[in-house]
Amino acid sequence: MADTNVTRPIRILICDLIGLRFDAEGCPDHSELRAYIAEKGGVFHEDALERDGDLPPGLHFFYQPHLSSRDELIAAAGEGQYDAVIAAATVLPAETVFPLGGVRIGAGTGNMGSRSWGGGTGEGGEAPLMNTPGINSRATAQMAMKAILKVLPDLPVDWLDALVSTGDFDTGRQLRDFPTEKLDGKRIGIIGYGNIGRELAKLARAFGMEVVIHARPRHRDAIEAEGFLHAETPLAAAAGAAVLSVHVGLGSLDPLTKRYANAGLVDAALLNALADGAVLVNYDRGELVDVEALGAALASGKVRHAAIDADLFRDAATGALSGPMLPYLALVEAHGERLELLPHAAADTDHPSRVAGARQAVDQIVDAIVHRRVVNRKGTLPEGYTDGGAKRPPGIGPVCLDPLFADRAALEELSALAREQVNLLTRLGAGALPQEDARRLVRLMTLYRTRLERHHLTGPAA
Repeated sequence: MADTNVTRPIRILICDLIGLRFDAEGCPDHSELRAYIAEKGGVFHEDALERDGDLPPGLHFFYQPHLSSRDELIAAAGEGQYDAVIAAATVLPAETVFPLGGVRIGAGTGNMGSRSWGGGTGEGGEAPLMNTPGINSRATAQMAMKAILKVLPDLPVDWLDALVSTGDFDTGRQLRDFPTEKLDGKRIGIIGYGNIGRELAKLARAFGMEVVIHARPRHRDAIEAEGFLHAETPLAAAAGAAVLSVHVGLGSLDPLTKRYANAGLVDAALLNALADGAVLVNYDRGELVDVEALGAALASGKVRHAAIDADLFRDAATGALSGPMLPYLALVEAHGERLELLPHAAADTDHPSRVAGARQAVDQIVDAIVHRRVVNRKGTLPEGYTDGGAKRPPGIGPVCLDPLFADRAALEELSALAREQVNLLTRLGAGALPQEDARRLVRLMTLYRTRLERHHLTGPAA
């Protein structure tokens, strides 16, 4: 960033908290991002942009995480006061203007509604829209798995702890009263084979679950190669599942109905296809679930527990609530004990992921401004820009062989392991192997697999 050849001040708004640990004064600590921007030659400002303020040429980042309401954002950025924006969970209204582009920290861009790039899909507009996919995928998948583990296995841990802590339990007589269903062998239906869906699938498999994934047909080979089952429809993924988790995003917005393509995807038919007493996890977008249908499924016992992570906003002046979590609140009185409602916190409260995503977002917005190069593009590529392809953390998303080509030692080790396995397998095919060679073959196959995982060579092809 130091050699940017920027001839005028470029104003970049950061409108979400970056540091989610606390400093000595008890405030969220954004020092890591401040240092990164300074290291790259940019200027970090904690004060608000002044309309008539003089700034020297260069890249100026204005950290304003307090901006949240529609009116605040329009007032701050409705007239192009900022050239570009970096956001995470903040919902940018269509009336906001950022002529040089925007980056969403994390996957998806449904909250990035600025008309500068045509709204959250990035279709149309004169500025590029980008995100940082994969940055918080593991954090989100781990939180989704945690939500499942709170209910399955269904051992009442708190109750047993209370009994044991007071000495009010006899293992020999009473343990039989607490039978437990294990996760092993239970089916989980996952809708979506993006970064988060795939990470959750790997976690579920580690617990011995049968993983069924619905995704577009072009993903079938990769899904099956990883040992998962492919479902042609969402209904097929839900059929008989003890757990259903959805990770597809909102999809495109219909300009006439103002409805997203995937809104209400988890409807009555999908919920009724689940096994009795199933668990629903929606750590994606609140709108993906038909809330009325979920209420009916909770009432009937078809769904025993629902974990939802969605935005909830409260107007500072009036206290009025809004956001996709709002419809779920109507279920609390009747089903509160079987609901777990989070304010879209599963990924956004992970400090290392947020900082890593912010650094990547800084790199991407600067790349777009200075070099007219768009990395992790969403929607259309505006005129005058080049497509810089995709960037994800190692091991997240499609496999890229480029790093392997540069690591000759790793390539040679994999080649040697593969050759020895082929030799032993050929001998096995011709007749029984001596026990010592058979043990070596098993060891080689295990070692080869772990080396592939170490070099991030398992998964769908780029």
